[in-house]
Formats: sequence, C-alpha cells, structure tokens
Amino acid sequence: MERLPKESNASRSGRNWDRVFTTAVHAGLDIDNPLHGLSTPINHSTTYRYNDPDLATNVHEGVEDGYFYGRMGGPTQRALECAMAELEGGEDAIALASGMAAISATLLAMARPGDHVVAPSAVYTSTATLLDSFLEPFGVLVTRVDQTNAENIARAVTPETKAIYVETPSNPTLRLTDLAAAGKIAADNDVPLVVDNTFATPVNQRPLDWGANVVVHSGTKYLGGHSDAMAGVVVGTADVVRQIRWHVNKVLGAVLSPFSAWLVLRGIRTLPVRMARHNENGLAVAQALQGARGVMAVHYPGLASHPQHDLMVRQMNGAGGIVAFDVGDSKVARGVIQRVRLCSPATSLGDVATLIQHSSTVTHASLTESQRQDVGVTGGLIRLSVGLERAVDIVDDLLVALEAVCVKPSPTLSEERPDV
Repeated sequence: MERLPKESNASRSGRNWDRVFTTAVHAGLDIDNPLHGLSTPINHSTTYRYNDPDLATNVHEGVEDGYFYGRMGGPTQRALECAMAELEGGEDAIALASGMAAISATLLAMARPGDHVVAPSAVYTSTATLLDSFLEPFGVLVTRVDQTNAENIARAVTPETKAIYVETPSNPTLRLTDLAAAGKIAADNDVPLVVDNTFATPVNQRPLDWGANVVVHSGTKYLGGHSDAMAGVVVGTADVVRQIRWHVNKVLGAVLSPFSAWLVLRGIRTLPVRMARHNENGLAVAQALQGARGVMAVHYPGLASHPQHDLMVRQMNGAGGIVAFDVGDSKVARGVIQRVRLCSPATSLGDVATLIQHSSTVTHASLTESQRQDVGVTGGLIRLSVGLERAVDIVDDLLVALEAVCVKPSPTLSEERPDV
C-alpha cells in the first residue's frame, strides 16, 4: 500500500515537517487495486474462503499474508495499520479496540512473571492500574520513576527489565521525557522503549526517530478526532507486532471493528491540518490563561516559561492542544467547569470541540489524595482539550467562568463572544 518513499531521520525537529500533510492524505490507500476508490472500503466479513488448503494453512499460521478470521483483522483494519506504520515510520502496526488494548497487549507481549518494567510516576490512570493491579499481581515487578529526568530511568533498569514505558507529554500535567536520552538508555541495556504518543500524535512527535522501539496510541483521541470511534494502535518492529497479533491479541481478542477502523482512517487524512490548529489554539489559550486572574499556574510545554520548553522545541513540532491550569482549589475548579458554555465538560480529548474536565474528581478520582499530589493533580487542576473553535471564543468562555467564581475581576472580554 505504500505510495511515498520512506522518510528519513531528517524529519526530526521540524525538518520536512510539512511532508506529513501529503503522507496523511495518502497513507493506507491501496493504489494498486483498481476497485478501490479514494475512500477505503469497509469490509465487514468475519471469515474468508480458501479453495487452496495449503494456502489456508499458511495464512492461518501467519506464514503468508492474508485474512482468515475477523479476530485477526481484515482489509479495513489493515489499511489503518499501514497508514499508521507509514506516519510513525515503523515496520508494521496492529490496530486494536482501544488505546488501553494497545498498551495492555504491548506490555503483555514483553513481560512475563519475574520480569521488570520501568514506567512513569505520572501516567494515565488506567495504565497505572494495568501496571499496579494487573502486572504486579501476575509477578511482573514495576518501578515507577519521575521520567522528566532520564537519569531516574537509567538507575531503575535492572538485568530483568523487559520494557521501558514512557508517556510524553504526560496526562494531565504535560510533563515531558527526553526521548533521545531514554532511547540511548534503552539501546545501551538492550531493552525496548515503548512510548505512548497519544497527546503528540505522529504530526507533533515521532518517537521512533529518537530511539523508541514501539509507539502506542489511543486512536479514540486525535487520530479519529471526532469522538465517534474507539480504537488503539501499536506501531513498531515487525517482530513486536507479530508477537502482539499472534500470541496476545489472538487470545485476548481486542478486535477493532471495520467501521471504527474506517472512521479513524478517515480522521487521519485531516490529522495534520487539525493538529496545526490545535497547536495554534493551545498556545493562544495557554498564553491567555497565564495572565488571567484566578489562575495560579498553567501547564503547557509550548509556553516559554514551561521548565521543559527547550526539550519540547527540540523533539516536538508543536505542543499540541492539551492545556492544564490550576485555580487553587477543587471548589473553584468545579465552579469554573459548571459555568462554561462553549467548552464541553466531558472525559476524553482530541475532539474538534473544546473539552474540559476536573481531573482529580474524574480521571484521577480513584487515586488517594496523596497519590494525586505526587503526580501533580491538585484539587484546583483543570484539563482542557483545546478544540478548533476561534481561540478568542474559547478564552472568553473560560474568562467568563473564572470571573463568576473568582473575587477579583477578570481581564476585559472580547465583545464578539458568541451565544452558544
């Protein structure tokens, strides 16, 4: 299905960044099939006929390419896999039913009882549950470290380490991990580096270029982009993807539906355009909040004041559309969220519309207060997934809400605030 020559590492740090606009439009299209239009067909078949018994055996055992049963994927899922492998610069990919299916399948393919995994202290809560409540009880030792300092990763690696897991930017405080440093540590210890690239997407960051071996995504977020499809994707070496497909997911069966695969594939075609707008709006909103009364802190690596801004510039093409800001306490945060009109109080992120949530009582509600404090999720923290609306409209909506719950008056609002 490949249409374009592969990108080299010259795409790092923004060089050839605009090439992704062409890649995203054409990735995954089967141009050699005269029956395929510019929209990938949705193939709903769950089983496939083979008149040649030898070919059937070879396909069933993975010796030859082909499809035999829907649990192992089909043509529509394969189109998505090819598209993501091309966008991330990997050898192969597998599309699964959710982001957590992608993360779980990857770690289960790498770690066995007695093995060791290094993971972030600040990580998506469902990933933390997988690490702490599933892998550890099954005999996999997990060491959680602050990955903003790569030396912490190096110190945590042992002879039993079978994976270094990284989430950058992290959810929801947007901490970054130096991928070049983590990649070198992984290579020096012959350990695979797995990176959750959901927040950045392959538009803003390509971890494989920096030494990662595997990239995981929640396709539900920016890849799909419209809150109408749930999916996960793993991109990496052919060997890793084969292990996940034939030895993990064949048993666990986290099957992505053809229709969901088609929706995510359609979303990918506009991904670079959307991410450019998310980057622009995210920075504009973060800058406005930084000067707003009632806002005590803004977490956004695109801000020059962010402690890891230089790292963001070095390894990312844009800071993305997630902005976290702190209003001091839970009561104020909940008051802001109750009063917004344009922003939608909702879980998830990466939608074309702006979403807002109170992390400590939603995604991080299962953690203790001490655990939340350890990862920077205070009662006053609000996470924004900045959408594609006019930045001034998003800012005005937030400032009106802040004015309603803060004693001090907010800055002057735009006179063009829409009635939504």
